[in-house]
Amino acid sequence: MATFDITQKAVILRAEDDVAVAKAEIPAGTILEDGGSRIEVRQDIKPGHKVARRAVRAGAPVRRYGQIIGFATEEIHVGDHVHTQNLGIGELQREYEFCTDVRPVDFHPPEAMRTFDGFKRDDGRVGTRNYVAIISGVNCSASVSQFVKDKFRDVQRDFPNVDGVLAITHKSGCGTKLFGEDHLALQRVLAGYAKHPNVAAYILIGLGCEVNQAAVMVDRQRMAAPGHPERKPFVVNIQEAGGVRKTVERAAVEVAKLLPHANAARRTKQPVSELVLATNCGGSDANSGMTANPALGWAVDELVRYGGTGVLAETPEIYGAEHLLIRRAINEGVAKKLVDRYKWWEWYCRGIDAMDNNPAPGNKAGGITTVFEKSLGGVTKGGTTPMMDVFQYGEPITTRGFVFMDTPGHDPVSITGLVAGGCNVICFTTGRGSVFGCKPVPSIKLATNSLMYRHMEEDMDINCGVILEGTPLATVGRQIFEEVIAVASGKRSKSELSGVGEEEFAPWIIGPVM
Repeated sequence: MATFDITQKAVILRAEDDVAVAKAEIPAGTILEDGGSRIEVRQDIKPGHKVARRAVRAGAPVRRYGQIIGFATEEIHVGDHVHTQNLGIGELQREYEFCTDVRPVDFHPPEAMRTFDGFKRDDGRVGTRNYVAIISGVNCSASVSQFVKDKFRDVQRDFPNVDGVLAITHKSGCGTKLFGEDHLALQRVLAGYAKHPNVAAYILIGLGCEVNQAAVMVDRQRMAAPGHPERKPFVVNIQEAGGVRKTVERAAVEVAKLLPHANAARRTKQPVSELVLATNCGGSDANSGMTANPALGWAVDELVRYGGTGVLAETPEIYGAEHLLIRRAINEGVAKKLVDRYKWWEWYCRGIDAMDNNPAPGNKAGGITTVFEKSLGGVTKGGTTPMMDVFQYGEPITTRGFVFMDTPGHDPVSITGLVAGGCNVICFTTGRGSVFGCKPVPSIKLATNSLMYRHMEEDMDINCGVILEGTPLATVGRQIFEEVIAVASGKRSKSELSGVGEEEFAPWIIGPVM
């Protein structure tokens, strides 16, 4: 039988962990030297999957990351493959400790501030792209919005400083309670895109009889920001304009008027403190929490040290790790904001076990067994600095530093909320190979393993799998940080080069559709 030191074949994150994670396939019968112990592998272990370092009785907790990732559903022997056949979730007995892990941020001195080339807007915020947007107030005006956009597909020929004309369309806007939770959330999101620093100008297109009246939405947003007067945007309703053709013609004229204004914008040197970085993960595998996620966390810490903002989200995918964030809350009020969101999610998911209906099949194929394990890996995207605030879905992000936004875990819905909040760059970690893009904001893909990176190199921006091959995590974190600056300055991300990002706008539909 082949014998190896366990560190040659697997990763042990903490000495107290009950499992190690395979770097490459480990055949049954392999002997792993684990300190003073010898582990005979009892089944073939695929890359990213777990092998038991010690025996665990049925019902007892199993640890990875030094934290509980689940409970043994049957007796686990040394050398066993630990996965869905013998590991499940259970009731976590944990007490929330407010603010116990808050550490001062070691800020860079002002004279060391880094810069990027961005578009400074009239309200002081800074964009990383320069779009004109056609915003559909309701699904019934989505096709018309697309028809208008189609008239400007070659816009850069005449307006080289405009990244494109973008149609923001969705499947909602009616069938919900007037000014109910769903309606207000949709208004927040559409307003967030309209006012986004990556959007130079916009128009609104409605049907006319819908719940989400475009003109009412504009008036409410103007009342909400009385100190920021601006020219009222062009609004057209299909029913008032006289149908599809007439609406398209009127809207196209208005878009044409906006293009010279947008084209007049120029990139100028701006401090990296103006970057608001969205973090997200999708198509995760067991390497995510060891490579791309903590490396992204390093980059978030570095951005915060420059006075910038890093945003963690996906509330259901931090379930089982939220206590780690609560310990990092800057004060008790911020901690209670996050606790309140979890209480709301427990109410929201009551009776259908939705919080436990995770990971997805692809996650499980990649070696992630339980939502707790997924969450403990996912939370590392947020780095180590204090959690300064917690925001509702799509709410404007007004606090600098590391913050949290309450979003679902579904990638398009989560990132739609983050972009609406004002994030101007996205870093997206993936182990299985997500190709997610999200115009008007560039999305940087971080591969968690080298095999997938080589297979999908046209779609992946950075290979974080080299961490498993000996590259220091800080080296990859620095690479991510430098890529964020480059992309913010105009370098095209892989998703932009492939044209992905036009169909990913997906506001959260929170309640029933009537």
